[in-house]
Amino acid sequence: RRSTVPLFSTSATAAAATCARLELLQGDDKGIAVITLYRAPANALGRQMLQEFRGAVAQCRFEPSLRCVIVRSALEKVFCAGADLKERAEMTQREVGEFVYGLRSGFTELESLPVPTIAALDGATLGGGLELALACDMRVASEGALIGLPETALAIIPGAGGTQRLPRLIGPSRAKELTFTARRISSADAAAIGLVNYSV
Repeated sequence: RRSTVPLFSTSATAAAATCARLELLQGDDKGIAVITLYRAPANALGRQMLQEFRGAVAQCRFEPSLRCVIVRSALEKVFCAGADLKERAEMTQREVGEFVYGLRSGFTELESLPVPTIAALDGATLGGGLELALACDMRVASEGALIGLPETALAIIPGAGGTQRLPRLIGPSRAKELTFTARRISSADAAAIGLVNYSV
């Protein structure tokens, strides 16, 4: 029996109750793992989301039949809008440092998986959401995707690897422009500069 999960879901119920659900597809799609993000309303990266995401990635690492991992959102018009700033505001300075370290580690764990990884970007892909996508081998964006690193507009910097991975992908000059200006770009513009592989 063929089992398929669309790259871009418009149903939040697809991800059940957890923030990051791992599904191992069967049938003709056996060997494909799908990590689905679901934390309404914006898939903000908080402690629970990060813990579950890292757990899903760890399961993928040791799955012997795995051939590919897809990261997608179950929410309409948002992939991931970045860190949960409300949650972060309640953290101590030490807790913020630990959380940011956890983000960096989680994205590096995704990047180092021994199989190809694909980020399916639908809607807002901002801040930590873009940093997550940059840790994947490939990025496919819907035509409604909005992509950027808005941190500098909040007087902070991308802290989970974006300042390193983005220039490697699109070159230092374009990466500095996007980071310094906090500009958000369309999927078509992202494809034109090599930030995403396809705009669909």
